[in-house]
Amino acid sequence: MQRESILKNWLEQCYPDQPFTLTFAAADADFRRYFRATFQDGHTIICMDAPPEKMSIEPYIKVQKLFQAINVPEIYHADVALGLMALQDFGAVSYLSALTHDQRPAVHKALLLDAIDELIQLQLSSQPDQLPLYDVTVLTREMQLFPDWYVAKELGLSLSIKQQQLWQATLSTLLPVLTAQPKVYVHRDFIVRNLMLTPGRPGVLDFQDALYGPVSYDLVSLLRDAFIEWEEEFVLDLTIRYWEKARQAGLPVQTDFDVFYRDFEWMGIQRHLKVAGIFARLYYRDGKDQYRSEIPRFIEYLRKTSQRYQALRPLYQLLIELTGNHHIQSGYTF
Repeated sequence: MQRESILKNWLEQCYPDQPFTLTFAAADADFRRYFRATFQDGHTIICMDAPPEKMSIEPYIKVQKLFQAINVPEIYHADVALGLMALQDFGAVSYLSALTHDQRPAVHKALLLDAIDELIQLQLSSQPDQLPLYDVTVLTREMQLFPDWYVAKELGLSLSIKQQQLWQATLSTLLPVLTAQPKVYVHRDFIVRNLMLTPGRPGVLDFQDALYGPVSYDLVSLLRDAFIEWEEEFVLDLTIRYWEKARQAGLPVQTDFDVFYRDFEWMGIQRHLKVAGIFARLYYRDGKDQYRSEIPRFIEYLRKTSQRYQALRPLYQLLIELTGNHHIQSGYTF
């Protein structure tokens, strides 16, 4: 309540003589909360509350300026010391809500193609030396969340010497391929929960952790999501459509689609290892259980993908030893 009082007092200074009502809008996995301020004339703004002792809003402000090629919220007011921002309101209908409400494949395809168009515009605006590198150190640190949190806490296991060797073999196989990908601006959480249904083009949220890194990362985030799942044929079709659009736009994607699709799938391995660890950490360290039920989807992504590639057999073997020999659906083998 103290933070909410600080927010109200700050808004009254930003909007003098403009009475408003404040309602809770959303909360993130970290410490940020969002409120919607509704003024007497009916217009609304979104207020971000990020306790400054926990996190800084400066990265958000920096990335918002870099991401002007896409539809990100305008910043009306910001106070770094207080950890408060007044932002453009993109409404209450996320892509996740829209896709869940309307199950027609044609609707899903149309919305995701709009998101892909927005992603390509972001990637085209990329410039080196503006964001930190999504380099081997960061990629490795993220994947290490899998044994540290998913294996150790969710499964309650420790890797044996043999399993540690399988894990190291997995990292040694993945990292050269991931770091060799062409680099662009990477949102890092370009998922349907962070896309808003707005007139004309999707609104893009939650971009403050952006880096400069692998071109396939955000596409993997979009098409192999934690909260909604599509058939592999559907994902393959949209991946091809992205690849065709990206090549036509002049983005530095692989000229051979088979190579690009391998890069896409192996990037997915990295992300899924990371997210399984993050969701376990949120539960066991932070007491947040709303994401824990999504972990099995990521384990199944990992199992199916690692089974398809001979070079990833060490990871597949490790997953079988850790989680059992469940049936894996057939897919595309390369």
